Amino acid sequence: MISKPFHIVSIFLLFHATIGFSQNNPTVKASVNKHEILIGEPVDLRLEVNIPPQSHLAWPTMDSIPHFEFLKKGEKDSVESTEGKSFVQHFTLTSFDSGSRTIPPMSFTIDGHKFSTDSLVVEVGFSKFDPKQDYHDIKDIIDVENPGTKYIIWILVAVTAASMGLLIYYIAKTQFVIEPVEEEVPVSRLSPFDEAVQSLKELQKLKLPENGQVKMYYTRLNDILRLYVLRKFQIHSLEKTNEELIMQLGETKLTRDEFSHLASSLRMSDFVKFARYLPDPEENEKNFVVIESSIHRLNEIEN
Repeated sequence: MISKPFHIVSIFLLFHATIGFSQNNPTVKASVNKHEILIGEPVDLRLEVNIPPQSHLAWPTMDSIPHFEFLKKGEKDSVESTEGKSFVQHFTLTSFDSGSRTIPPMSFTIDGHKFSTDSLVVEVGFSKFDPKQDYHDIKDIIDVENPGTKYIIWILVAVTAASMGLLIYYIAKTQFVIEPVEEEVPVSRLSPFDEAVQSLKELQKLKLPENGQVKMYYTRLNDILRLYVLRKFQIHSLEKTNEELIMQLGETKLTRDEFSHLASSLRMSDFVKFARYLPDPEENEKNFVVIESSIHRLNEIEN
């Protein structure tokens, strides 16, 4: 017959063996701080790995995630104790593609074995708006009126009225007829495609991002596409917002991927101009190539 103290000792040893086994098991985890964002809004991705003290970990290379852009890559932090090692790394992501977007599982190699995190779903959408309302662009800073200037305004009105009266009197007296002068609008001798290609080459030579003029770079890149669309398709693109231009370009014969890349590039341009986002050199080159290839494709499919 087994004694009662023996049962107690057995249960105690089994409990500690179970704890030790669970502590020595590697664990990997991925999480985000929000599952719903607006287009261009940042989201924090956290990767966490726990391994036994003597284990070897191979961290994956985080170069790209489909439908997401890296805004910031944090340093990998680690904590080591007698129970094991813990690693944590944060990434700031954003997306310019609306819809339900999935961050795929991340694979870690621990002692030659693969361990993967769960996939994460992030809903990317636009801010709510009424499409029947007129578009209102971002307004400039409004100066507060100085009360002391109201007298100057009245004086200017009086002087202007007196000047107009004298001018009318002089014209009536001398019967002088002012001939309307037609302003000559300069017309490029190049085709829309050739002009766009030449403008892209000139923009590339300026090296604006290298000189700290990233906003000017995206403004000119955007204008080259707008002018090409205006001359090629007679769409008043210069008067439209990028979102309105994207909707009209959706009616062209671009493939789904070509249109998606072009739309992302135009939204990136707005993000740079209005949100003061600073892309890295690879993103600048990528958006240049997207605009250039889109112009080539539009010229091919419409000829």
